[in-house]
Amino acid sequence: MGRYHDRMTEQFRIIALPTRIADSVRATMRAPGYGHPASVEIAAGPGPCRHCLRSFAIGTDQRILFTYDPFCDNESLPLPGPIFVHADACERYVESAGFPHDLRSLPLTFNAYVRGRKLVSQAYASNGDVDEVVSGLFARQDVDYVHVRRTDAGCFACRIERRTGAGVPIS
Repeated sequence: MGRYHDRMTEQFRIIALPTRIADSVRATMRAPGYGHPASVEIAAGPGPCRHCLRSFAIGTDQRILFTYDPFCDNESLPLPGPIFVHADACERYVESAGFPHDLRSLPLTFNAYVRGRKLVSQAYASNGDVDEVVSGLFARQDVDYVHVRRTDAGCFACRIERRTGAGVPIS
């Protein structure tokens, strides 16, 4: 993992749910942009929390379920779905920290997009081989960003972008 992890850290940013959105949901118990009620429950699955990108402690952690559009700040066409955050405040995942450890063991789908929300490629990882998958998707010049989703549940986990100045042009 070392060589690929170093490349991932140098070339890509992992974009977790913005703190302003997580804080707003915790304060209002409403989905941003939709106003749908959010709900609190004890974690029945590992998640992850979309803000800190850590797994939930099943049977212990309280988490908030709400509707979120992962395209909301970047595209005009919505694609909302359910996601979770810790009910209590947590630190946002650091963009330069490489791919989140807690997500590596999950079955993941990587959707590669060009601006305009056009899906141009899709790849899967289920045994931790995410670095090769991400590098392969971004080897395409038409890929602007990648959404990571849980393959089993279909829900959005995080976004991956090229890091500015990493030797790979950002479209």
